[in-house]
Amino acid sequence: MQVSKKVKIIHFKKDEQTSQSQQLIIEEPLSIRIEGNPYSVVMRTPGDEIAHVAGFCLAEGLIDSPEDIVTIGFCTDEGTNVATVTLTGNRKKKVVDLLDRKGFVSQTSCGICGKEVINDLHQITSPVNNNFKISVDHARGCADQLTKYQPIHKNTRSAHAALIFDKDLQVLSSAEDVGRHNALDKAIGKVFMDNKISSARFGVMSSRLSYELVQKAARAGLELLIGISRPTSLGVDLARAVNMTLACVKGDDLMVFCGEDRFIFPENQTKPYQKDIG
Repeated sequence: MQVSKKVKIIHFKKDEQTSQSQQLIIEEPLSIRIEGNPYSVVMRTPGDEIAHVAGFCLAEGLIDSPEDIVTIGFCTDEGTNVATVTLTGNRKKKVVDLLDRKGFVSQTSCGICGKEVINDLHQITSPVNNNFKISVDHARGCADQLTKYQPIHKNTRSAHAALIFDKDLQVLSSAEDVGRHNALDKAIGKVFMDNKISSARFGVMSSRLSYELVQKAARAGLELLIGISRPTSLGVDLARAVNMTLACVKGDDLMVFCGEDRFIFPENQTKPYQKDIG
């Protein structure tokens, strides 16, 4: 499986010009067909296709458990890039409205407002549990582990990564992809297909936290999502609506945007003080 390819470039640095080779991450389409019908085309990095499609279907509300799937497959013929999913008869009846819709739930669209997005997502997303707590230091430590699971990024400097942790802060799965949403689908899909989704507690992302990522995390039952950049406003709105904690970590800095009750703060700072930093 090829996830990057070498290209020749001209590199300008100060007054020097050199010709050299660089690795670029591969971006290819993946057509996802549900019950024989086209459902979505996503641009992704090849690899982990079964986990990717399983995570995508979970996020969409098409499935709730691996038992909802009769078959899930990926054609390995070169240039095909088609994945197919068939559902049980009972599951098809439950999601007939989703199968008939013209766009997938997590698709970012124009012409709709934030309230409409959240109302739409509420149809497939329930509030997450509130059984998990983590110290600020441990949250920073988990975020620092990202670099250990980013071989594609190390080679290409253009891949996103996602990690899924359990309550004991052990990594359950990891994934990389050119798209941040694909990386999370793949990481969640691996845990889901291994029937370990009930052990998943939180995720760490190498990106900002958009509403699509919050949706995917909520469908997986994650209580906390940590990114390295600030979330979007709609991401925070949806996280609040589903009782999820959102935070970002950059070095020693940790910002909590909602759900701060899941964090154990240092004893000398049990009550965060108000400071407007603009």
